[in-house]
Amino acid sequence: MGVAGLAYAMVGTPKVKDAAKAENNVYYWANGKQMIATGGETNRQIIDYSQIPAAMRNAVISAENKSFDTDSGIDPMGIARAFYNMAKGGQTQGGSTITQQYVKNSRLSQEQTLSRKFEELFITIKVGKTESKRTIMAGYLNISYYGRGASGIQAAARTYYDKDARDLDPSECAFLATLLKGATYYDPAGAPEIDPEQATAAKNLDRAKKRWSWILNEEVKDGRMTQKERDKYTEFPMPKPPKQNAQLGGQIGYLVDLAKANFLNSNTRGVTAEKLAQGGYEIHTTFDERKVKKLNAAVKKVYDTKIDPKARPTKDTHVQFGGASVNPATGAIAAIYGGQDATTHYTNNADTTGAQVGSTFKPFVLAAAMEYGKRDPSGPPEQDASQRTKVSPKSIYNADDKLKIKKYNGEVWTDENGKEWLQANDGHKSEGNITLREAMQVSANSPYVQLGMDVGTDKVKDVAIAAGLRDDKYMADATVPSFSIGTSQPSAIRMAGAYGTFANSGMQHDPYSVEEVKHRGEVVYQHKKVNKRAFDNIIADNVTDVLKNVVEHGTGTPAKLPGRDVAGKTGTTDDNKSAWFVGYTPQLSTAISMYRLDDNEKHKNREFEKMYGTGGEQTIHGASFPAQIWHDYMADALKGEDVLTFPKPEPWGETLYGGGAPSPKPTIEPSETASTTPSTTPSKTPSSPTPNPSDSCRPWDRNCQNSSGGNNGGNNGGNNGGDTGGNSAIGGGGGSPTPTDGTTSPDTSSGGGGNGHGNGNGTGGFFGGPGG
Repeated sequence: MGVAGLAYAMVGTPKVKDAAKAENNVYYWANGKQMIATGGETNRQIIDYSQIPAAMRNAVISAENKSFDTDSGIDPMGIARAFYNMAKGGQTQGGSTITQQYVKNSRLSQEQTLSRKFEELFITIKVGKTESKRTIMAGYLNISYYGRGASGIQAAARTYYDKDARDLDPSECAFLATLLKGATYYDPAGAPEIDPEQATAAKNLDRAKKRWSWILNEEVKDGRMTQKERDKYTEFPMPKPPKQNAQLGGQIGYLVDLAKANFLNSNTRGVTAEKLAQGGYEIHTTFDERKVKKLNAAVKKVYDTKIDPKARPTKDTHVQFGGASVNPATGAIAAIYGGQDATTHYTNNADTTGAQVGSTFKPFVLAAAMEYGKRDPSGPPEQDASQRTKVSPKSIYNADDKLKIKKYNGEVWTDENGKEWLQANDGHKSEGNITLREAMQVSANSPYVQLGMDVGTDKVKDVAIAAGLRDDKYMADATVPSFSIGTSQPSAIRMAGAYGTFANSGMQHDPYSVEEVKHRGEVVYQHKKVNKRAFDNIIADNVTDVLKNVVEHGTGTPAKLPGRDVAGKTGTTDDNKSAWFVGYTPQLSTAISMYRLDDNEKHKNREFEKMYGTGGEQTIHGASFPAQIWHDYMADALKGEDVLTFPKPEPWGETLYGGGAPSPKPTIEPSETASTTPSTTPSKTPSSPTPNPSDSCRPWDRNCQNSSGGNNGGNNGGNNGGDTGGNSAIGGGGGSPTPTDGTTSPDTSSGGGGNGHGNGNGTGGFFGGPGG
């Protein structure tokens, strides 16, 4: 009792004016330079009890503390729960009476400790004994946070309804009382940057309407409103849309929102959006100012020179780009492109937008085939490693257009209506029987759809998640064949991070944007690096080698950076509704997306629009504007940085045949002595010289650029066709498909195959040459 009496005597009561002082949150670039100070501009005007409408007081009492007028300000059970949770190491709950919440919200310190809770208990007791209910109510409503940077009822009235608090009607008061439960989830504008799953505008509006209606009904039950007056308020008082801070224009707003969401979703100190908005925080980000500016400049160049809504109103309106750049070794986000201006385009395009990723998903299919292996056709659907055969990128699959897709056991796949799946290739090109490496090079769909079925699309999904994609609503249905060619809709940030796992030889790091946060000098958050092995380094390095070939000889040639190793993949979706380029060097992974979508979220039934004719191009592919932006940005971003090379891949798996491609022998044999056991991750080494184009070519070497490649390939195609008795020949190619410029359709480019001369009826060259 003596200790309690001393504690009671020593604590002071809240000083509303001190608690309501505006403080900035300061955001810093990765190099420690200040990016922006934001938060101090909030209107926190203190108003008297007489200026607070009775309807607001009634709404809060009915919603939060029905016994407010008569209680002592203490809820013993609520306090006991808080102490019990803290003793277990869990989060404390907010005070369950208005008096307790008033005391809690008035404290400048954000720490959650037992000593703080004890102190708050004695302050609450003292406030209940020494201060009037009018003072407590006014203090609570003047200090509470209502979202959108508004602390206090006057700021809230101005922010949501552009009027003074005294002019609010009972319906509007009921809505503002709703926000006290947590504006993140009750503001109809939504807060998807904090919680993209639950804090959407639609879900928030639904919650707000239900609680608004409930509060009004409770007021009637409590005798604080007549039923006649309640009947006046049948229409929800929709607040005005949020106003944008001019300081947050350009990319800054996207950067701040991303860092804020990263911190709020990662911290373990109980810092909420409400506490963050009260200010006093230093947020040290991972963002590289120079790289952010370079990425913005690369996108702006395309907008300024190619996109012209006035000249092509039906083709160039609503064109959007998104981008993200991640350090593969750490997961640190170096740069993003969220849109043209955060104050006019509110969706962060670097985050999830709903744009499908197309063929940029194929590397996950190849990695799954190497990681898990092709299933035994005679075995059950679920097979262990002993029943599967690890797949080499040299494996040969049928790349014909409209290939009839089959299950792993050879049965034709059909949907629930019995319809067969005939997989089309971009431009309806048929490439014959080619290696998986070459199928990636020309972005043929049919081999990777069939490969996904042979391995199991569930395994493809597992590998994509292991690489860094999220298993959320943006991950497509993995039970259908098309899953393997990118019907999922991950963000540019996640795609850059997942490709970074390949760049980092299979070690995965979740993308993050905040290194450290301090509150009034005290460190309240530090990012902890977590190393996760997604898959073996040999698998990752082989995928990288295949993607390096895509940039050197295939659809990704517009992304070449002279003198640097680059790996990447183009992606284009059905009806030309989105296009991607995702690629990396050993030290930086970047994803660029492009699509057309009306950014006015008020417009109902918004859909992705076709991009035929956009930017003056006949069609848009990943190798056009996305690859151009990627190239221009990366060329500038990497200036002055070390030139590193990718690790040399070790052999892995066996050369298998799929999709109807005939095996030359009845049994499967390894293509060469291949390892299927983990090895240590090779270190990055200085650049090595590239082979001389005049060097002699091996018969099946698709990378060789010998001028006689067409005839050599064709001859081998014909001989093989004859030797195997007239079945489908595995024909040679007439040189690598290299786009002439960025305006062609590289995903569908192909070189001419040589003429084979065998005795069989082979299907011919890798890129269209007739077989024997």
